[in-house]
Amino acid sequence: MFTLTISDKPVAITNADEEEARELLMSEDFKEDLKVLESEGAPLWDGIASLNVRPATDEEKAEFEDADFDEEEDDDDEEEGPYIMFLVDVTDPDESDEG
Repeated sequence: MFTLTISDKPVAITNADEEEARELLMSEDFKEDLKVLESEGAPLWDGIASLNVRPATDEEKAEFEDADFDEEEDDDDEEEGPYIMFLVDVTDPDESDEG
């Protein structure tokens, strides 16, 4: 498992192998998501702070393994890809509660 850090703060973890983790977590699409998603009222990433992918710590692995992924809903999928889990509370400001 590998962890994405922003300015040395652990932000997300994936169960992908190292090559795939780097592809996923350092992709332009994921970086754009990091600029939109917020934690504690601020974007996760400002587009400038350093991003790094490193092996996950035992504590991060335990948190990932304790997570409740909806695996039953994915039974019809042909191939199951890696999961990405945020290690911080994340909100999407584009999703409004209005309606």
